[in-house]
Amino acid sequence: MTDSSRSRVFANVRQACRGAGEDTIAQELEALGTAPTADLPAADIHTAFLANVLKNQGSVDCVANRSGAVKALADYLYRHFRSHRLVAGNDPHLAAMPWREAGVLPRFGSVEPGEPVALSYALLGVAEIGGIVTLTGKANPAANNLLSEHHIVLVESTRLVRDMEAAWECIERESAKTGRSRGVNFIAGPSSTADIEGKLVYGAHGPRNWHVILMGDVPANALEEAHALAGR
Repeated sequence: MTDSSRSRVFANVRQACRGAGEDTIAQELEALGTAPTADLPAADIHTAFLANVLKNQGSVDCVANRSGAVKALADYLYRHFRSHRLVAGNDPHLAAMPWREAGVLPRFGSVEPGEPVALSYALLGVAEIGGIVTLTGKANPAANNLLSEHHIVLVESTRLVRDMEAAWECIERESAKTGRSRGVNFIAGPSSTADIEGKLVYGAHGPRNWHVILMGDVPANALEEAHALAGR
């Protein structure tokens, strides 16, 4: 776009907006409506969320409760590192986990160089994108989402929402209760880039592996159906 074309476009926008009151603008915005959301891969929101996590090259576990969550963590850690150590945020939900039941040895705080695994607590899981939402700050350091080789996320099944619009509504409600957080992270898969010779590479500038543990009342066949839908 040339400078003259840009000037003409902005002039038209200013002319269209001149003199419009707040009520008029609000009515016109409402009349626009909202765009339709993407179809989910399954009618059940748990299955849809798990399937999209898998499609995003994540891995998943489903557990019934906190005891099941620490056991799943212990299994994951031992399978990859023959260790039970990880870094976890200071979120109260993580502090209350029964760590000793599975022998997991968390260090609470922000991940440091040489620590390969970090655990985060998710505010939400978003079925539409197969992603999670964390509110970052002292309780959930952003570094734990971005710097470890393996990023594990715990999300409760009651905190699943269908789409991004619902996610933002929940974030606004949470902010109204607890105050606005330092940051909001939407994460949908391990770190990846295609900048190198147009070839998709994982872990180029963040976690190479992304593992989601869905905790709570999940249909018995949800995980099997999710794998079938994702082809993984």
